[in-house]
Amino acid sequence: MVAAGLLATLPVTLPVTGHAETGQLTGLLKVELNKVEEIEGGGCRAFFLFRNQTGKSFAGFEMSLAILDGQGVIDRLLSIDAAPLPVQRTTLKLFEIPQISCANISEILLHDVTSCQPQNEDQMDCFPILELGSKSSAQLVK
Repeated sequence: MVAAGLLATLPVTLPVTGHAETGQLTGLLKVELNKVEEIEGGGCRAFFLFRNQTGKSFAGFEMSLAILDGQGVIDRLLSIDAAPLPVQRTTLKLFEIPQISCANISEILLHDVTSCQPQNEDQMDCFPILELGSKSSAQLVK
């Protein structure tokens, strides 16, 4: 059981296989808060990396995030649209969080995935395939 947990954290690029053709996902959609930087005039810019190892491209992918301040209190909700997310690619997306300094963000909570739609398919529940991480001082959690 421990070995399976360790394998899930290793960066692995999975090839597109026959599983993707049958509608099954072959890997994870990794979302990483890579860095944050102050915006001139106030606010914080967040750099997210999306590593799509699922075997499918996503035409729709929107997240609702709760921004927690330095005391762990929810400061605001923010909705971000990260689509499109091409298969077997790492995509960089920048989002601005207005009226809060980066130093005052302790955590970003993935509150909801409001849209998760593979290309030419119906909406799906993406929570089971998401793996979150952060290289910033603010943590990204579900």
